[in-house]
Amino acid sequence: MLGFFLTTLITALSLLIVDLVVPGVDIATFAAALLAAVSIGFVNGTIRPVLFILSLPINLLTLGAFTLVLNGVCFWLASLLVPGFAVHGIIGFILGPIVLSLGSTFLSKYFAERGTGQGLAGSSTGVTLEAEK
Repeated sequence: MLGFFLTTLITALSLLIVDLVVPGVDIATFAAALLAAVSIGFVNGTIRPVLFILSLPINLLTLGAFTLVLNGVCFWLASLLVPGFAVHGIIGFILGPIVLSLGSTFLSKYFAERGTGQGLAGSSTGVTLEAEK
């Protein structure tokens, strides 16, 4: 349960970074960022696998480059579900998920190294604390 909350918080913080860095992505408040984080998790867990299977032929033809478009579609769909979170234009559509992924990865590694003692989303990160040894 702690892993879910940490993952949601890290995604929300990463979305605020996306709001600052990527033109075309607008997040009104931190509460909207938290709701957007949950929305992105929902879309990535339910709709993205179906879209990925349906787009597999074109993804193979483009050697995986179509995944950027698929991620942009999921990012945009998540923005439709949350008031205060909007994605406008092709730059926000393509760069938003990339910056979100980079920010989430950085923050996850940062917090894992700071010794949360357990991995995010309940999985082990391989980081052990001195007290655990």
